[in-house]
Order: sequence, then structure tokens, then C-alpha cells
Amino acid sequence: MNKKSLWLLTVLVLASMHLAEAQQPKAYRIGYLEGTLPSGSAHLLEVFRQRMRDLGWIEGKNVAFEYRFAEDKGDKHLKQLAAELVQFKVDIIVTRATSGALAAKQATNTIPIVMVGVSDPIAAGLVTSLARPGGNITGLTQLAPELGGKRLELLKETVPSLARVATLGGSGTSAGGRPQRKEIEIAARALGLQLQPLKARGPEEFEPAFQAASAGRADALIVEASPRFFVQRRRIVELAAKNRLPAIYPESGYVEAGGLMSYATSNVEMYRRAARYVDKILKGTKPADLPVEQPTKFEFVINLKTAKQIGLTIPPNVLARADRVIK
Repeated sequence: MNKKSLWLLTVLVLASMHLAEAQQPKAYRIGYLEGTLPSGSAHLLEVFRQRMRDLGWIEGKNVAFEYRFAEDKGDKHLKQLAAELVQFKVDIIVTRATSGALAAKQATNTIPIVMVGVSDPIAAGLVTSLARPGGNITGLTQLAPELGGKRLELLKETVPSLARVATLGGSGTSAGGRPQRKEIEIAARALGLQLQPLKARGPEEFEPAFQAASAGRADALIVEASPRFFVQRRRIVELAAKNRLPAIYPESGYVEAGGLMSYATSNVEMYRRAARYVDKILKGTKPADLPVEQPTKFEFVINLKTAKQIGLTIPPNVLARADRVIK
């Protein structure tokens, strides 16, 4: 083979390699950030990944996932993990709850952020408005503040003699917790109910909180929406049953774990819809052009076994409104 032929062959090989590389789809990196333990959202992440596959995003082919969980180690650690995802140069960050969204926002103002289950993104300073979020953040709000009032109404209908309600919350200063508490307080005044706030920043404070509820003669319990509480849901529902407190929870997972009842947005549906946001953004749509969605699916779940265990009869009119009954 002469030099000219060898040169032509080399050019053809290099050109074919370049063409093959150009035809390969880009593998996007999706970062996932959450403040609690992986076990708390494992089933929801599988729903998200499945919906991504349905939309054509195949892990190991054109998309890869980077997961970061703060494991209840606090906002400082959550912010460090958000910074890690930015340094890793992910193409998009998906994050759950207000704390995760705030950490991601602090870490970047350029990488698109899709939030899931934020109670009030406007009050938290995450978006300018739901219709026009602005900036690099969009996603789904769970309207947790409004749902807190609805849960209190259902509790009153279930326990007509209700007078004093214990409210289990976190530190009392979180951006996600304040709007919930405000809505519960408004509903309590309208229903003529007295509230007894209980604070539990960690599992070690659950039992003292329930002891305080008993000492204060609380008639029932309402639990605020919190990923940290959800991870400890079995312990919480056990203590509610032990103290014979009728309780309403912010997610159906509590009822499946033995809690009395829940009224909530469908987290499964929210994670499916979050995948659609990611799909649109990876295909070129800017987060600022995607309105923040409010929940469209709500679920009222009652556990009759638990009601019997604590000696409570669910009124027929309440039972008839349940979307799902666990017997």
C-alpha cells in the first residue's frame, strides 16, 4: 500500500469514527437530592425511573442518575450534597420537599431544577409565581398548607366531640412547616378547636411529644407533612395507637403502616409528572417557561383495623367518602 492510499484509508477511518460518535445520543446526567433516607422514597424513585423509560430515557444508554441523600443530617449537609451535584456537572437536579429545593437553589442558578412536593414555593422564595416561575426552578407543589386545613376538618367529622388537637411538627422554623401550621391554625379557629403544638426534631423526641399530648388531654392528632417524619412513620403510628389517639396523616404510607387515616396528594402521580418535566427540559424547554403544577389527584384513606384497635367508630358519612379502605 503506497503512502497516498494509506493516507486516504486513515482519513476514511477517522471520518467514520467521528460520524459514529456524532450519531451517539448524549448521555444526560440527572441528579436527585433529598434530605432524608433513601428508604423513604425508594418506591417513588422507581415510579420516576419507569416513567422516564416510557418517555425514551434509558439508564445506561442516554441517561444516568446521581443520587444524594442527606439522611436527616440537617440542612448544612443537604447544601453540601447539592454543591456536589453541581460540581459533578449534572444536567438537571430533581429534588423533594422545600428543604431540598432551597439547597439546590443556593447551589446553582443555571442548572435546571425540578422540585417535587414543595408545600408553598412562592412563600419559600423558590419561584416568582406558579404561572411564571422565572429562573431555573419549576416543578410540582403539593399544596400542603391548604391540605392541613382539610385534614383538620376530616378529623372533626370523624371525632364529633373533638375539642383539643395535638399537632406534631418539626423545629417550627422550616419554610415548608410554617405555611402548614398557619393553615391548620386558621381551620382550627373556624372549627372552634384548640391546638396543642408538639415539636419533634428527631426520633428520640417522639415519645416525649406523645407523653405531652396525653398530659395535655389531646383528643386527636394531626401530623405535618415532612419527609423526615415519613421515614419514621411506623414509630409515629405505633405511638398514636399506644396513646389511643385518632390521627390523620399527610401521606397514605402512614395508613399502610398502621395509621388511622390520611388525606393527601398522590405522591406516585407527582413523581410521574416530575418525569415529564425532566423530559421537556432535556429536550430544550427552559424551566422558566414551564408553569408550576398544582396537584390534581387527592386520596382519602382509612384503616378500619386501626379504628377498631383504638376503639373508634368511623361515622358512615366519613367512611363513604374514602377513596380506599384498609380492613
